[in-house]
Amino acid sequence: MLTGKKIVVVLPAYNAAQTLESTYREIPFDIVDEVVLVDDASRDDTVEVGTSLGIRHIIVHEVNKGYGGNQKTCYDVALGLKADIVIMLHPDYQYTPKLIPAMASIIANNIYPVVLGSRILGKGARTGGMPLYKYYFNRMLTFIQNLLINQKLSEYHTGYRAFSKEVLMGINYHANSDDFVFDNQMLSQIFMAGYDIAEVTCPTKYFEEASSINFRRSVTYGMGVLKVSLRHFLHKHRLLSSPIYNHWK
Repeated sequence: MLTGKKIVVVLPAYNAAQTLESTYREIPFDIVDEVVLVDDASRDDTVEVGTSLGIRHIIVHEVNKGYGGNQKTCYDVALGLKADIVIMLHPDYQYTPKLIPAMASIIANNIYPVVLGSRILGKGARTGGMPLYKYYFNRMLTFIQNLLINQKLSEYHTGYRAFSKEVLMGINYHANSDDFVFDNQMLSQIFMAGYDIAEVTCPTKYFEEASSINFRRSVTYGMGVLKVSLRHFLHKHRLLSSPIYNHWK
């Protein structure tokens, strides 16, 4: 705990058997109270590795629900465990768990209710091996998103995120896609609800076992991201209502 607040780390996993242990071993259990592993119908030994590590809360999707569908289960379980702070960490060891204390403390001390680990602040992305096309794709999308949403994030596409309980309970994340665009819909909901978001510099590692989407999926994802940002703009200016914001109208 930090300042008496319960911290739960959620691991949305798909074929993470080779990297799960490295990720888990770096989690700072002096402040983290619970770890939740949600396995999205992996074809490898992710569940067996999680069990051998002693992870108490392992949920297995018998059918693959997608990246967004996995996160929905993650947050539902974390809130069911009475978490005050929920940290979403990819178990592919691309992001270091050593930033958990910094991210959690920002929320625990009521400075910001949401914290993102940004690969773009500093030079972590390219130093860590992010492919050049993905780097420029990230920068271009983020620039357009900031214009449409009227914010100043360094990136919207990180998979390292920390949320207060109030934020997760204040948005309707179940209305979002089950695919990768879920992340951007969630940030759009958070901004629309009036919450602020902080960012911390996060190093990253790209290697063969780390999860990544190919060029074709990246293009599909990018089009989805632009659609989310445009709908945010239209909804905010009362030009076209979007149902993902209905929860707190």
